[in-house]
Amino acid sequence: MHDVDILLVEDNPDDAALVIRALKKCNLGNKLIHLSDGEQALNFLFGKGEFSEREVEEDKPRVILLDLKMPKVDGLQVLKAVREDPRTRVIPVVIMTSSAEEKDIVNTYNSGVNAYVVKPVGFDNFSKAVAELGMFWLLVNQSSR
Repeated sequence: MHDVDILLVEDNPDDAALVIRALKKCNLGNKLIHLSDGEQALNFLFGKGEFSEREVEEDKPRVILLDLKMPKVDGLQVLKAVREDPRTRVIPVVIMTSSAEEKDIVNTYNSGVNAYVVKPVGFDNFSKAVAELGMFWLLVNQSSR
């Protein structure tokens, strides 16, 4: 039994609320955990700190939706840590950010990101993009777990 399908790592509470709302609207948000910074994400993924009781090997998220620009530990650092550890290496990671900077796109793909999505402007476009991401990664994509 997997308790987490989607790990959402987003420091902007408004963006996080929009993502959660869009996923719940298409019945994909029931097994979602929202964390607000990269440090929390690393603790969750590797069973440290407040998540030390978590079964890391048994309960991997099916996809990580990761903001790039965050306090404490940024999204690129989280991505690199995920890709370096054999327990998490195969989890799909989707960067969802407001940055369309070429260097950010190149750095994340060089670090093993599965997809890079610039957050669309406007509620409807944002909601549609999130719903399509959720449908693809949870229903269409075949995961390795």
